[in-house]
Amino acid sequence: PQAPAIRRRRTPLWTPLFPQPDREPAVALSLQNPYNGPMLVKDKLARLLMEAALQAQQRGLLPPVALPPATVERPASPEHGDYASSLPLKLGRTAGIKPLTVAETLVALLPSAPELGQVQVASPGFINFILKREWLLEQVATILEQGESYGSLDLGQGTRLQLEFVSVNPTGPLHVGHGRGAVLGSALANVLAAAGYQVETEYYINDAGSQVENFARSLYVRCLEARGRPAQMPEGGYMGSYVRDLAQEALKELGASLLDRPEGEALAELSRFGLKRMLDAIRQDLELLGVRFHVWFNEKSLFQEGQFPKAMAQLQGRGFLATREGATWFVSTALGNDKDNVLIRNDGTPTYFASDIAYHYNKFLERGFQRVINIWGADHQGHVSRMKAAVSALGIEPERLDIIIGQMVTLRRGGEVVRISKRSGELITLRELVEEVGPDACRFVFLSRSAAAQMDFDLELAKQESPENPVYYVQYAHARIASILRLAREQGLDWARGDPLRLEHPAELALIRQMLLLPEVVETVALSLEPHHLPHYALELATAFHTFYKQCRVLGKGPTSEARLKLAEAAKVVLARTLHLMGMAAPESM
Repeated sequence: PQAPAIRRRRTPLWTPLFPQPDREPAVALSLQNPYNGPMLVKDKLARLLMEAALQAQQRGLLPPVALPPATVERPASPEHGDYASSLPLKLGRTAGIKPLTVAETLVALLPSAPELGQVQVASPGFINFILKREWLLEQVATILEQGESYGSLDLGQGTRLQLEFVSVNPTGPLHVGHGRGAVLGSALANVLAAAGYQVETEYYINDAGSQVENFARSLYVRCLEARGRPAQMPEGGYMGSYVRDLAQEALKELGASLLDRPEGEALAELSRFGLKRMLDAIRQDLELLGVRFHVWFNEKSLFQEGQFPKAMAQLQGRGFLATREGATWFVSTALGNDKDNVLIRNDGTPTYFASDIAYHYNKFLERGFQRVINIWGADHQGHVSRMKAAVSALGIEPERLDIIIGQMVTLRRGGEVVRISKRSGELITLRELVEEVGPDACRFVFLSRSAAAQMDFDLELAKQESPENPVYYVQYAHARIASILRLAREQGLDWARGDPLRLEHPAELALIRQMLLLPEVVETVALSLEPHHLPHYALELATAFHTFYKQCRVLGKGPTSEARLKLAEAAKVVLARTLHLMGMAAPESM
């Protein structure tokens, strides 16, 4: 059965549910928590603002106009508090009242909250919120209690979500660009799971079609050449040195007599052998990068198990197939596309697009995923709109399919572009990159920019053990905390009874404020599908800790030292959680 549509909630959080003016008086607003867990502070402040606005309307202090949604955001400057809202500016325009007057009215009616310290009105009509110091300090204990689950939300509420990424044809080794998609997908899977989604990751194995046939034939030619039998490489054949190496392995394992068998039998045997070897290599390379999949899905199964004819029948029944010049076409122009697309050629062979339609039929209508996310390479940009149209033609809301396009990666050594592998004289493989700079550096750098932006990867910077290298800087913060806590234990210090309420230095409070941002970062990544927010947050958190460590003496005896050790331990928890969400190690020493 078709699963219900899943629509992603985006800020602003609150939508007025009362009627328009001149009909009925305003009725109560639905202010329930959108999650099944603790409410984020910014969401609670938004709710309090809407409660104040409703009170103002009920008392006649504001006209009964439709209230715009309340948005509460982090201000650009800490001088403007921890959070700020521009609701008075919006409401002032709607109500015809000066925004400053609206702001003062709302602040006067704002309900109290344990998190809330000062509330300030700022020109031309902002409301600035400053969190209560005591509440901030209490969160140190909360973080320690939650441990590795800190930052988790129930945004997804158990929604079944499939995340498909990499899915490179098993006809060659993974290259650097594939690694970026792999890291993006695995980090996004971590965050979506932390946000309450039931996530299943998948690699789609393109083991059918002309590319696989071409790969087998290329391998066959290299086997013939290895036995001194001249042969012609097919047009568009695979020319890499790895094919020669694979041919030698095939002859050794399958025997030279393979070439004496009928060509069709030899090609089928080489296809099975080559695909298995390439898939094994792909799995190993991804494992080096810390990327694993729940499911490896074979394209061939779509034809062997009947999903392909079912998908075509679904399109036929809904009036989206047409026959022209012996070929079967998807009438995508009926759904707003510029042109129709061939699904089955006049020789009876399906196109890749047809297989993709059957694959998504399988995802949504047979396996019942409520939401699907695909991460594709830059060369698939033009495929997005027609895939959305195909999903719609199958009777599935296109909003349930998200497609992320990852852009290209340029390798550099300082200012010099690196294009060729020193080892093979060909393109640099993912394995070579991981072996040179390490998996954590790869993951951090690949995540550091939006998938939509092209990337320069500086190999030399990624290997530096200095503050200039952001990977080293972040992991060193965690290792430094681990070292401090080890030394404290060796000195017999016990900070379990430490009271964070003794903390008052600005660097201490700044560190706590950064630690409290992690749940919001998880929400942002889950809603935007942009994991690049994680490394940026990790840098800010590491900077806050290093600043705290420089300005506040942590090791020592007495209540202040105990409180600072407890703060350091909580910072270690948040740093580790952030690193783990990125799929990176949280080292205990460096």
